[in-house]
Amino acid sequence: MAKGQLIKSFVNAFKGIKTVFKEEQNFRIQIFIAILVVILMNIFTLSIAEKSVLILLILSVLVLELFNSILERLVDVFKPRVHSYIKDIKDIAAGAVLLSSVGAVFVAIVIFYPHIESLIFKLLRI
Repeated sequence: MAKGQLIKSFVNAFKGIKTVFKEEQNFRIQIFIAILVVILMNIFTLSIAEKSVLILLILSVLVLELFNSILERLVDVFKPRVHSYIKDIKDIAAGAVLLSSVGAVFVAIVIFYPHIESLIFKLLRI
C-alpha cells in the first residue's frame, strides 16, 4: 500500500469517528465517561493489569457503539416497511452496547472502589 493510500485510509477512518461523534449522543456520552475513567486511572495507583482491563473495556464499548451506528445506518436503508425484523435488529444491537456498557461499569466499580474507599477514609481522618 502506498503512503498516500495509507494516509487517506486514516483520514477516512477519522472522518467516520467524527461523523459518529457529531451524530450519536450515546457515543459522545461514552467518550466523556472514557475520559473520566482515564483521569481516574491517572489519579489512583492502579496496576498495569487494571489499567489494561479498563482500556480494553473503553475500547470495546466504543467499538461496539461504532458497529451499532453502522448497523443502524445499513438497516435504515431498508426501513421497517421492508421487514418487521429491522426494528428488532436495531434493538438487539443497542442491547449489545448496553450490556457491554453495564459490564464495563461493574468492572470499573470493582477496580476503583478500594481506591475511592481509601481516599474517603483518609479525608475523614483529617
